[in-house]
Amino acid sequence: MDLLIQVSYYAAAFLFIMGLKRMSSPVTAASGIKWAGAGMVVATVITFAYPDLHNYFLMTTAIFIGGVLAWWTGKKVAMTDMPQMIALYNGMGGGSAAAISAVELASGVNHGPVITTLAVLGGIIGSVSFSGSLIAFGKLQGLIKGSFRFSGQNLVNIAMLAVIGLLGLLIVAGDGGGFGVFLLFVLALVLGVTMTVPIGGADMPVVISLYNALTGLAVAFEGFVLNNAAMIIAGTVVGSAGSLLTQLMAKAMNRSLGNVLFSGFGDTEAVATEGDQGVMKPIDANDVGIMMAFAEKVLIVPGYGMAVAQAQHKVWELCQLLIDRGVKVKFAIHPVAGRMPGHMNVLLAEAGVPYDLIYDEDEINAEFETTDVALVIGANDVVNPVARTDPASPIFGMPILNADKARNCIVVKRGQGAGFSGIQNALFFLDNTRMLYGDGQAMASELIQAVKSL
Repeated sequence: MDLLIQVSYYAAAFLFIMGLKRMSSPVTAASGIKWAGAGMVVATVITFAYPDLHNYFLMTTAIFIGGVLAWWTGKKVAMTDMPQMIALYNGMGGGSAAAISAVELASGVNHGPVITTLAVLGGIIGSVSFSGSLIAFGKLQGLIKGSFRFSGQNLVNIAMLAVIGLLGLLIVAGDGGGFGVFLLFVLALVLGVTMTVPIGGADMPVVISLYNALTGLAVAFEGFVLNNAAMIIAGTVVGSAGSLLTQLMAKAMNRSLGNVLFSGFGDTEAVATEGDQGVMKPIDANDVGIMMAFAEKVLIVPGYGMAVAQAQHKVWELCQLLIDRGVKVKFAIHPVAGRMPGHMNVLLAEAGVPYDLIYDEDEINAEFETTDVALVIGANDVVNPVARTDPASPIFGMPILNADKARNCIVVKRGQGAGFSGIQNALFFLDNTRMLYGDGQAMASELIQAVKSL
C-alpha cells in the first residue's frame, strides 16, 4: 500500500507540473487547469489510503464544504473580482500550511532539529502569507481604504521579525514551550498585516505574486514535515514559479521587491491635479467612431478601468465591427495592467478575443508609431510618458506602452483623476490625445453605434 501511495503522489506531482506548464500559454491554459485539478483529485483520494489516519468524517466534511464553496464562488464571482478571490484563496493555502505547522509543533513530538526547523519556517511563512493575503483581499475589495503608515514602521517590522527568529531558534532547541509556539504564530500573523497595510493598490500585482510564492514555499516545507512527496513537489513548483513571476512583475514596474514592500509607493488615496501641464481636451464619441472606422490600424490598450466597467465584451464587439471594415486591430497588454498578473488577458479571453490579436508590451510597442488610433480604456500608469522623460517621477524607468507615439490617442476615462499610483498622467495633456469621458462600457456602446451608423 505504501508503494501505491508514493506512486500516486508522484503521479499527482507530475500532473501539477504539466498543468503549470500548459498554463504558460493562453491556448492551453484551460486544459492546464484540468490537468492540475486531476492531480489534486489523485493526491486527495490516495491520502485516505494511509493506514494510520483517523477522523475520516471530519476530513470528508471539510473537503465537501471546501469543494462546494469553491464551486459556488467560481460560478458567482465576476472576472472583475478575480484578483481578490485569488488573494483570498492564496491566503487559505498559506493558512493551511501554518495550521499543519502549529499542530506538529504543539504536539510535543520530537521531530529532530531539521524537521522542526522546516516546521517553524513553514509556520512563519504560511502565517505571513495568510494574514498578508487577507489584507490584500480587503484592499482589492475596497474594504480597506488607503494605506496605513506610521513613523518607524519598517523598524517595527524588522524588530518583530527578529523576535520571531529568536522564538524559532528557541523552539528548534526545545526551549520554546507552548507559549513560545503560540507567540511565534501571533507575531507572524501580525507581521503579515503590518507588511501589507502600507502597500498601495498600484503594487498589488507584485504583492499577490509574492504571497503566492510564499504559500508555495510554506507548503513545500510542511511537505517535508509530513513526508509527503506531493506537497514537497507541488509547493516547490508553486514557490519557484511565484518567485519568478514576482521578479517579472517588479521588473515591469522598474522596482525592486524591497522598494515595493518598504517604500509605501502606490497609495490609492493620492490625487493629482492638472497643474501647469496644460488642459485635457475632450472629444465626442461620434467623432472617435468616425476616426476609428476610417483608420488603417487601431491598437486597444485595456486597463483596470475596463475591468471595473465590465466593458470587455463591448470593446470586442467594437473591434469586430472595425475588423469587418478592414481595420487592423490589436490589443496591447502591459504586464502589470489590472490588479493581478494576467488580469487583462483573463478578461479578454472571457470576451472571446482571439489569442493572436493579443500582444505583450515587448511585441507591440514598436507598432504604436504606425498606428492611426490608440484607444486607451481604463489604463493609466502603464501609458504615462513621464516614465521615460522625468527622472523625478516615482515611475521613472518603468517600461510603458508607447500610446503617446500613436498619431491619435483616445483615452476613455470617467474623470480627470490620477491612476492607482496617484501620479498625474502627462499623456492626457499631449496634442495628439483626446479624452472620451464616461463609463467604459457606456462609451464602448456609443462607439459601436457611431461605427454602425456610417
